[in-house]
Amino acid sequence: MQLFNLKVSSDEVSFAEAVKKGLGKEQGLYFPKSITPFDDIDALLALPFVERSSKILQQLIGDEIKPEVLSRLVEQAFTFPAPIANVEEGVYCLELFHGPTLAFKDFGARFMAQCLSELSKGQKITILTATSGDTGAAVAHAFHGIENIEVVILFPKGKISPLQEKLFSTLGGNVHTVAIESDFDACQQLVKTAFDDPDVREGLHLNSANSINISRLMAQICYYFEAFSQLSPEERANTVVSVPSGNFGNLTAGMFAKVLGLPVKRFVAATNLNDTVPRYWSTGDWLPNLTQATMSNAMDVSQPNNWPRIEALFEQGYLDRSILSAVSIDEEYTQLAMKCLANVGYVSEPHAAVAYKALKRELHEGETGIFLGTAHPAKFRDTVENVLGQPIHLPEALVEVADKESLSVPLANDYEQLKQHLFSILEP
Repeated sequence: MQLFNLKVSSDEVSFAEAVKKGLGKEQGLYFPKSITPFDDIDALLALPFVERSSKILQQLIGDEIKPEVLSRLVEQAFTFPAPIANVEEGVYCLELFHGPTLAFKDFGARFMAQCLSELSKGQKITILTATSGDTGAAVAHAFHGIENIEVVILFPKGKISPLQEKLFSTLGGNVHTVAIESDFDACQQLVKTAFDDPDVREGLHLNSANSINISRLMAQICYYFEAFSQLSPEERANTVVSVPSGNFGNLTAGMFAKVLGLPVKRFVAATNLNDTVPRYWSTGDWLPNLTQATMSNAMDVSQPNNWPRIEALFEQGYLDRSILSAVSIDEEYTQLAMKCLANVGYVSEPHAAVAYKALKRELHEGETGIFLGTAHPAKFRDTVENVLGQPIHLPEALVEVADKESLSVPLANDYEQLKQHLFSILEP
């Protein structure tokens, strides 16, 4: 598989190189040189999840990884289901929170960990990534204990739920966590700056596990096919998918699924008050505002890193812009959506509620709708209990960490301090 850098087109790499590098020159994202759709989608959808996912990833990666090896990597990564729940007539939630850290990012992080472990051949690697919530836990658990790989996770201090933080800040070992005194965009900028610093990038063999890494993105394509496999043939032909969007990796994966032949009728990019994309989609002007803190905090992103890949899909003629709408849902409507879902017997959390509300606004009569449930409601226990006025049962994964001490180190939003910290905890 050949990929090129969207900022520096001459920067071409193989899949293995893209996985190990993460970012290209000038912080550019890697993008496939070509995408070949499947001939028979119905036959593909008839296969079991792991077998189908292996074929999807083989279609993208090609012969760079042997089929039997790729099948093993997928089997080791995808050890949990992705069911759709019928919430109301014609509306389903794709539940992506049945993995070890109760969030959709388990799919991408675990596949990336398997790929890096296979492709690095024992070379030392430092994973440096920023999280607005769920990425941190998924990456930490996916790489925890893997030999020759160190993990450093930056997160905005006090701006993710306490239980989210505990899931990744209590592991120790090869997992190091840093609480930055700012917002997610600042954490993400610190990561980018580190990748632009040759001393750190080369000295610590940096790699990023954010959704900018192509292996994570490709893994996420697979659960869109899994959702459609659970629909009737009549529903598949008329389905709209609403994606809660922060850094826009999840939506990008869905659009790649569409290019591969999945018959998605339309996509809805659902954001919270951080509405850079909805405003851009309406006016044509890319004008990020300061990031606002919301109850759907994993989507508190004003400058989504994955958007250039979506633009590339349009510019290169893979998709028409008419298949996408973009909707911003404010805090009041987020709470109303959570209550509406509870009234039909479905307990959900703020991110899924944003996607549900946006879907309801965009869904036409006779269409089937799927909105993505990206995290277990218990990960946002305080918010859900406050909005719904009812207790939430904690799953075992959260019970185990609730009383553990966080091992995070607080740092100012200062790159030189971060650089000094990295070299103090990691061996070059």
